Amino acid sequence: MTATYTEIILASCILILPFLYEASSVFRYHLKFFLYYALVMVNSVILIPVYCFMPGNVRNLLLASDFCRWITTLLGIRWVLQGKENLEKDQACIVVSNHQSSLDIMGMFQFWRVMDKCTVIAKKELLYTGPFGLAAYLCGLIFIPRVHAERAKTIMNEAAQKIKTDKVKLWVFPEGTRRNDGTIHPFKKGAFHMAITNKLPIVPVVYSRYYFLDKDIKRFDHGKVIVTALPQIDTADLTIDDLEDLMERTRALMQSAFNEASKEVIDGYIPNSSQKVT
Repeated sequence: MTATYTEIILASCILILPFLYEASSVFRYHLKFFLYYALVMVNSVILIPVYCFMPGNVRNLLLASDFCRWITTLLGIRWVLQGKENLEKDQACIVVSNHQSSLDIMGMFQFWRVMDKCTVIAKKELLYTGPFGLAAYLCGLIFIPRVHAERAKTIMNEAAQKIKTDKVKLWVFPEGTRRNDGTIHPFKKGAFHMAITNKLPIVPVVYSRYYFLDKDIKRFDHGKVIVTALPQIDTADLTIDDLEDLMERTRALMQSAFNEASKEVIDGYIPNSSQKVT
């Protein structure tokens, strides 16, 4: 049977893909992100009917992590969690983390079962990202309208009461904007104000720098990320007058951990798509 013109073109594209993957860092960058987002969307479609049995329940995120955890292997990233004991406690707390890329969620998926009950503060725009937005809503994520400060404050106060009652960890990215430039930027006040007002401990979590990822030159190699969960910072004796000091103290601790973990990762790093992840 003679192959059609379309079949020949398709076969040629399939044959050339491995060559392009190894030869072009730009192609590799776009392919990996395409696969990442596509697979997350597919998993969302699959899991939405299951989430409907427990709509809004944060334990749905445990199932999401089980379904999505393997994607990181396809992307060539290995995650190492340090300070696991600081995330295992069955308590309500505010987890504050640096924010470098949309890949951060892949790191969370690796140890969501360590945290057990945990949800995330997310920008409201994510609610409108098709199946992913609906799945996130059904998983109990808390969506904040960034342009309406008073409404955002009300939502966070309501969230604080709920997580205290249910002993849920609340994950916040206090930098707001994603940056992968080698530093931890100044924090927004919301998470720290919530922690002090509601006497919730803060657990800082630090991702080492993504040296294998560079959006400017479109590089996405294999790599290793060290995620460090630091000992909790108690807020029981703090008042709003201590807000700025708490923010700076937390940021300083996180910057120190970031520098240490990043040095450990970069020491053995060679920019190469076929690098072995050790």
